[in-house]
Amino acid sequence: MILEIILGLMVLLFVTSCYVIWNLMTKQEMLEDWITNFMETIEKIDFDLNQIDYLGSFEADDETGVIFDQIKNTVSQLENLKGENVDAS
Repeated sequence: MILEIILGLMVLLFVTSCYVIWNLMTKQEMLEDWITNFMETIEKIDFDLNQIDYLGSFEADDETGVIFDQIKNTVSQLENLKGENVDAS
């Protein structure tokens, strides 16, 4: 009788452990997808900023140059958050 109770508890513990592992794995996969999308968005924003200012006209202007530099600094900080240094300079 005791053997059946212990076996039942072990089966219940195994099923519960399998559910917990599956649940954590799905959450981790969702987080990895979110991080990948975030990194792609940062790269797209950086590319778009470089395309907008390909002549350097925003960077040369005093008023818009300051704001443009702040935007570029923010993008650089976001690039540092993703753990890879993409800056070639």
